[in-house]
Amino acid sequence: MDTFSLTFSSEILPFSSKTLLITGGTGSFGNAVLRRFLDSDIKEIRIFSRDEKKQDDMRHALQNPKVKFYIGNVREKQSVDIAMRGVDYVFSAAALKQVPSCEFFPVEATMTNVMGTNNVLLSAIEHGVKNVVVLSTDKAAYPINAMGISKALMEKVAIAKGRELGQDAKTTICCTRYGNVMASRGSVIPLWVDQMKQGRLITITDPNMTRFMMTLDDAVDLVIYAFTHGENGDLFVQKAPAATLEVLAEALKQTYTEINSKYGKIEVKVIGTRHGEKLYETLVTREEMAKAIDMGDYFRIPCDTRDLNYDKFFINGSEEVSKIEDYHSHNTRRLDVEGMKELLLKLNFIREDLGLQPRSKAKEIRSE
Repeated sequence: MDTFSLTFSSEILPFSSKTLLITGGTGSFGNAVLRRFLDSDIKEIRIFSRDEKKQDDMRHALQNPKVKFYIGNVREKQSVDIAMRGVDYVFSAAALKQVPSCEFFPVEATMTNVMGTNNVLLSAIEHGVKNVVVLSTDKAAYPINAMGISKALMEKVAIAKGRELGQDAKTTICCTRYGNVMASRGSVIPLWVDQMKQGRLITITDPNMTRFMMTLDDAVDLVIYAFTHGENGDLFVQKAPAATLEVLAEALKQTYTEINSKYGKIEVKVIGTRHGEKLYETLVTREEMAKAIDMGDYFRIPCDTRDLNYDKFFINGSEEVSKIEDYHSHNTRRLDVEGMKELLLKLNFIREDLGLQPRSKAKEIRSE
């Protein structure tokens, strides 16, 4: 057994004979959490989503009696309540997260990401759930697009609920915030691989654009950490290296030359930024960095526990915040092509394409 498995085994103990509900469980992140818990001695895993086709595909693929499926929508609290009965832990991953789609349909993003999450939290509190972890994104820090704005407000809702409950409450609510999760739904990596396979140009919005790079397995580590160590109102942020899109594209080309040298000759076409895109992503704002606790691989940002009676507090101005830098994809550890190639080789579908492991999904499905 490797070190990772040993670490996981010790962390999974609190979930023994418990029931976990994953909202948005048919998505890439929900799937990754499911895979991590599947072989543990957890009692039951409930997958809650509105997509019956994906649920049916999962049911046939898994054929595991531990996994139960609930069709519903987080926008409708009644359907959430049905799935919440008897649940001990909730991972809230249901979201609209495609940036351009949210730009054109901001009300839909608000209904799912804000109101839907609020329904999940209210239901969890009413049903006495032990712990809720809410999934957020780097786009919630200094948001400029509808997806990020709705996720930022979602964080505020979750943190406010945690503050309201207090530290001795039966239910604990905290958030986890991530950068780009490689090959998850919406990632450019599967798109670029498909373009290469079809002999087309790789389309890049801006070669100098940087994004945080982490695998789904890395991200799930933080979910488990938040479940076992989080306090009400906490925000946990995963540290991660970053790379430019130019480096990512070159690393992909070089990786796939192991299959055929023609992939190294694929050209790159710059198409310009899409609606709502940033040049770089901020994971932790300077205001958050001022109170962040460095946990090694993560930052823990406790919530502000003051109430609205500000007269009780004597606040001196602080020069510290103005001296602190944001934690963003331009100033974190920068990957070169070789470093990016090493990270790409952690992705299951790329390892399958290269023949490094058996194929577990249909060949045309290029995501984690």
